[in-house]
Amino acid sequence: MSSRVIRLLRTVSRPARGVVRKARQFGRAKEGVAAVEFAVVLAPFLAIMFAIIEVALVFFSGQVLETATADSARRIMTGEIQKSGFNGAQFKTDVCSRVLALFDCEGGVHIDVQKYTSFPAGGPAMPINDDGELDTSQFKFEPGAQGDIVVVRVVYEWPTFVPGLGFDLGTLANGKRLLMATAAFRNEPYTNN
Repeated sequence: MSSRVIRLLRTVSRPARGVVRKARQFGRAKEGVAAVEFAVVLAPFLAIMFAIIEVALVFFSGQVLETATADSARRIMTGEIQKSGFNGAQFKTDVCSRVLALFDCEGGVHIDVQKYTSFPAGGPAMPINDDGELDTSQFKFEPGAQGDIVVVRVVYEWPTFVPGLGFDLGTLANGKRLLMATAAFRNEPYTNN
């Protein structure tokens, strides 16, 4: 090669050697290692924390809904609702008064009270249609009379917050989780006055 080409290659390789030298120094440097490690660990840590919080909220809300359903269903079982002449909206208000802080009762809570001739085998079907949406078209309010078998279902579409992180609690097509509480019982004998 000519001397001119060799000089040109040396001038080009000097900056390249400098880049390599700087990269080696950067690789050996210890300053800021903790910050880099923290940044790498932070995203998965926050994802796990939010997932734990969401699971706890769903579990707690389900328990609150179960308790409210059992308490309100007891009023049907003892005949208090029938003697008071409650309709479906009034019964829903009774249930909502027991879950006020956690649920949006206006459009979110749905009540199904039906009487049966015998206890349904396996319980009533989940109120989800083929498209994965909540289907309340078969919901009724029939508290029954003395000795009737009654099944009370209260359902709520709980919003989920962490579906984008690969952790999805949603059971409905809209991404929400269906919370459902059920109480099945035979109405007690009661007086009509």
